[in-house]
Amino acid sequence: MEWSIQEVARAAGATSRTLRHYQDIGLLPPSRIGHNGYRYYDDGSLLTLQRILLLRQLGLGLPEIAKVVHGRTETTAALRGHLEILLQERDRIERQIASVQSTINKTERGVQLMADEMFDGFDHTKYKEEVEERWGQDAYAKGDQWWRNLSSDERTAWVDRTKDLMAAWTAAAASGIPADSAEAQNLAQRQFDWLASANGGQEISYGYFTGLGDTYAADPRFGANYGGDAGARFVRDAMKIYADRHLTT
Repeated sequence: MEWSIQEVARAAGATSRTLRHYQDIGLLPPSRIGHNGYRYYDDGSLLTLQRILLLRQLGLGLPEIAKVVHGRTETTAALRGHLEILLQERDRIERQIASVQSTINKTERGVQLMADEMFDGFDHTKYKEEVEERWGQDAYAKGDQWWRNLSSDERTAWVDRTKDLMAAWTAAAASGIPADSAEAQNLAQRQFDWLASANGGQEISYGYFTGLGDTYAADPRFGANYGGDAGARFVRDAMKIYADRHLTT
């Protein structure tokens, strides 16, 4: 038997858009595509989808799920990696709870608050799920570990550096200079160096760099950091030009 994409989406509690995305990333191709362009799924496809949804419920990101589905990683190995991330997150949440409790207690007793205590546990996990889904759990784990290893002064310096870079991008975009200008490409080099430092000096690939540029332009939350949609598109274009000139595809 075969089922249409609408029937499968309805039965699985998913959406047709989700199933098309799974096809686009090579995770769940339909068993066939009809002459009318409609996608159809057979028994084997439904079993694969069931496995994907189960692993998603367990918290695995799509890159890790793809490795499991395609037989490149055992399920237990993938789950162990995910467990390590969960344990790190539990530690962060426990520290955050302790920080809030300490702040309440000291405020009630009129004791001087310490900044390090107030902000313990409040770090850069805001986009954890998105990072894992786009680039995998390993990418998030390395970034998270890098941040935790920074001292308080180093974190402050990093935030200041980030603000300066974003402000420079916003000003450049507002000035109307082209994305391939020397000034824009200098900013793209700074963006590359900024990312490389956050990745512990690891290689920044062409796909990673240009993919981030696409994210800035596509997501208003990121685009706001660069002056809005027009500014984000300017950053994306400049990063793409830089990548074409300096990075290996």
